[in-house]
Amino acid sequence: MYHWDFESLWVYRQLLGVGLAYTLGYTILCVLLGLILGLLAALARLVQTRWVRWPARGYVELFRCTPVLVQLVWFYYALPILTGIQISAALAAVMTLSLYGGAFYSEIIRGGIVSVDVGQSEAARALGMRRAQVMRRIVLPQALRRMLPPLMNQSILQLKNTSLLSVLAVPDLLYQGQTVAHETYRPLEVYTLVAIAYFVILLPATFVVKRLEERLLGTSGA
Repeated sequence: MYHWDFESLWVYRQLLGVGLAYTLGYTILCVLLGLILGLLAALARLVQTRWVRWPARGYVELFRCTPVLVQLVWFYYALPILTGIQISAALAAVMTLSLYGGAFYSEIIRGGIVSVDVGQSEAARALGMRRAQVMRRIVLPQALRRMLPPLMNQSILQLKNTSLLSVLAVPDLLYQGQTVAHETYRPLEVYTLVAIAYFVILLPATFVVKRLEERLLGTSGA
């Protein structure tokens, strides 16, 4: 029977802690940038001008229909060859996860905006509001209530996606775990600990999303 030995990992607690900090830092940064890109792409897809709408749609479909791991490798290895500009693993990681997340955020935001009754926008326009004012004061506040749960779910997926950054030698939690496993020859303990760390972070987040969905559905039903 296998003899578990988690005590031997205690001396590597600082290294694993640094990896966890990198994971959370990359998640927060990529979620924020992804939301900005998603909002811009969603608004671009809603305009009538084709030369604005089509590139936005192309961006969304490109990043939604290709694996994020392939995108990471492409940005880090292929993009510098095409542009002649060397980029760091950290920059490639942020660019990829932000663009990837932004494509999914875009569809969530666009769906939320489209779900708002068009009659409200027409009434606001009849009262003299500009298009930007209608979007900011009428449409987005209502759409946000419907978008929050799926946006939070996508953000949880972004945290999971950071585990792929280890392929670029970004010192996230999984990469540091691999380093510890190679030094201690205790891969079962290390990867179990890494899995527990992700679980401890993600479980409360999933409960928050579930509670938010229940509250929003309850409010809508009322």
